[in-house]
Amino acid sequence: MSQSLLKLAIAWIICIFLSLGFPNIAFAEKSVINHPLNPLTETEITTAVELLRREKTLSDTAFFPMITLQEPDKKQVLNFQPGKKFPRQVFLQVYERELNKTFTGTVDLTTKTLTSWQEIHHVQPAILPPDYEIAKDVVKSDPRWQKAMIKRGIKDFNQVQISCWGAGILSKEEAETGSRLCRTLSYYQGKHWNYYSRPIEGVLVTVDLNKEEVSSFVDYGVVPISQENWDYDVRSFSKLTAPPKPLKITQPDGTTFKINGNEITWQGWQFRYLMHPREGLVLYLVKYNDGEKISPILYRASLSEMAVPYGDPNPNWSFRNAFDVGEYNLGLLANQLELGQEIPENGVLLNAVFANGEGEPYTMPSVIGIYERDNGVLWKHFDYNSQKNYVRRNRELVMNMITTVDNYDYSLNWIFHQDGTLEIENELSGIVLAQGTSDEKQSSNSLGRLLAKNIFGVNHQHFFNYRLDLDVDGQVNNVMEMNVNALPISENNPLGNTITVEDTLLKTETEAVRDADIKHSREWMIASADKKNHVGVAPAYMLMPGGNTILYAVEGANIREKAGFATHHFWVTKYKSGEMYAGGDYPNQTSPGEGLPKYIADNESLENEDIVVWYTMGMTHVPRPEDWPVMPRHQVSFKLMPRGFFKRNPAINLGE
Repeated sequence: MSQSLLKLAIAWIICIFLSLGFPNIAFAEKSVINHPLNPLTETEITTAVELLRREKTLSDTAFFPMITLQEPDKKQVLNFQPGKKFPRQVFLQVYERELNKTFTGTVDLTTKTLTSWQEIHHVQPAILPPDYEIAKDVVKSDPRWQKAMIKRGIKDFNQVQISCWGAGILSKEEAETGSRLCRTLSYYQGKHWNYYSRPIEGVLVTVDLNKEEVSSFVDYGVVPISQENWDYDVRSFSKLTAPPKPLKITQPDGTTFKINGNEITWQGWQFRYLMHPREGLVLYLVKYNDGEKISPILYRASLSEMAVPYGDPNPNWSFRNAFDVGEYNLGLLANQLELGQEIPENGVLLNAVFANGEGEPYTMPSVIGIYERDNGVLWKHFDYNSQKNYVRRNRELVMNMITTVDNYDYSLNWIFHQDGTLEIENELSGIVLAQGTSDEKQSSNSLGRLLAKNIFGVNHQHFFNYRLDLDVDGQVNNVMEMNVNALPISENNPLGNTITVEDTLLKTETEAVRDADIKHSREWMIASADKKNHVGVAPAYMLMPGGNTILYAVEGANIREKAGFATHHFWVTKYKSGEMYAGGDYPNQTSPGEGLPKYIADNESLENEDIVVWYTMGMTHVPRPEDWPVMPRHQVSFKLMPRGFFKRNPAINLGE
């Protein structure tokens, strides 16, 4: 075949291939930059890194822990008009391992200049991919570690997996060195692939990642290693439960939602999204169109930080207080999703552009899922007089990402409802972090529960803090606490059935540090400070807590200082563009008191201000045998629900 005929044939094949259509996958296209909050393109990342390298001399071992869009000033974004020019900047974080120094810079893509560059003293960026490799090599080369393995009957060190953790709370001596540290755990793989079921308990190795040497080695003694097969693939089971019959979810007329670049519209809702390398899926400019006007609700919403403290005082465990967002760059750990698996078949998968540690851009395919689902009844009433049944089905829009941080998997869901409610739901699955034990039956050990022979599940907690930059019907807002009260029996309440509601204005940042209270059905309202609705009150959105817990670490515990955001459920700050992370900008090896405790230290006024709500939700996990070897889904959530924001039920006129 001639070259011309071959090219023609290839062209025809491509045309046929494309004509088949792929409605459920958003393939990478040449991005159009038409809004200040469009995500960075691969070209923009490449340009920014080239400009930085041109202006600054970086070593061969320089690493880029994070490259992301430098978000424009909030006022610029809110005042943006289509077609007008806007700033386009890139934020770059650089770690020089040989110098043990962290730098940040900003590149202006419009002027092609480096507009800022500074060293951030006494901090460590997130744990990086090279850290894992260094830690593994250093640990396995250490004679003390090798001796500990041989003592346990392990001679093939290739059968041992090394898990690299952030160092957590540092000793005084460790902090004084200023070195970049990590702590490592060892697991025996053996003949089965699920090594998490075979922890080599008692061996803790701390690695100095700058010197590439062991800074601390501890062996607390030999503990039996589980010999059972805890692999969980289909081939590992001799008998399988019959799966349910197929359930097909189809939308023959296509999806109700529309995607225009990084803007989504659906059933009155409109918003933008971006995948951030640290925070994961971030929402921007969340608004609602009720048919008469488009009203703002949220400027920016994201998962700000997590903390996962474990409750065993043994030094092999007490350091385990993972800050999964800031210590590990949660967004970069996002999973590639599949239709019919994590996302239902009627969903759409979206890609994201990130940069690797060398500053090279790449596209992560299918890391965001968006889909509609049926969830029962939206509203209903059966009218006895007319014998008519009035009912509407409840459709929801779910935008989702899933990330795996070592043993745990977290599904982060933004759920939009037709009644104007926005629900934030986190689902937890994955593998309980196992502790090796000599126990074969449940003992009096109250630090957790025995999951299986030689496998113990340690009591622990998961805390999630969400940063919610609310602009409810505008930027000028107030925040109020609503408490429901019962009144004592009296002359005015002879039957004792009175229920009253009380609204309290939270005037300052320290006043607004609050906790959930089921006794008073406590909720918080963020209300317009300069508008009134049809009944003469300020239109508002209320934060409705779901299930929650308290941080059990007692006063004086180091983790309470590091994870200050987890000591209370509800915080409010006056908007400041640099206050982004509840646990501080650099939680890896951080000083105590960073983040929210520092943000509220100036106790600014919240009255008639642009305010940011920070909500912490958590769950306490006392593991059970049914959580093993892979944990069924656990979930925690909260809702942002309209109160006086609409004149009526916004879904009342939904067509049949």
